[in-house]
Amino acid sequence: MSVKTDPHPARKWEDLEIGEETTSSPLTVTAEDIIAFAGQYDPQYFHNDAEAAKESLFGELVASGIHTAALWRIMDHEVNGNIDWVCGVQWDNVRWRRAVRAGDTLTASSRVLSKRPSASRPGVGLAVLEHWVTNQDGEVAFSFSSTDLVYRRAQE
Repeated sequence: MSVKTDPHPARKWEDLEIGEETTSSPLTVTAEDIIAFAGQYDPQYFHNDAEAAKESLFGELVASGIHTAALWRIMDHEVNGNIDWVCGVQWDNVRWRRAVRAGDTLTASSRVLSKRPSASRPGVGLAVLEHWVTNQDGEVAFSFSSTDLVYRRAQE
């Protein structure tokens, strides 16, 4: 699935506010999603074989951590896709706290922690965001903080 997006959304670095939070719409993960992703990117038995997964530590099929991160990206883009990102430059404190299972309904949330102008690129600012993915029970499945470059408005 390819989604065409505006290459330069309206929200710039100056528009980000410390403490600002976003939360995505819910996304339900199916066994078919888990197996399809695992088949292409992480073919461990507890990700791609529901029967064999019963013998794992998890006791059932679970999503790959990389799959969970990819699902975060989809959900985060829904609520933060209006920001004129340059790119991400760093992830810190990455934690997979709870396995994502078939039938889980996830939401992605973020909070702007800090920001500063770039010392080396006048048209860019840095923003640090905290991100977390929760399941339908409010349990955090995945969390991290990111340092990202964001385009600034033209300086006059």
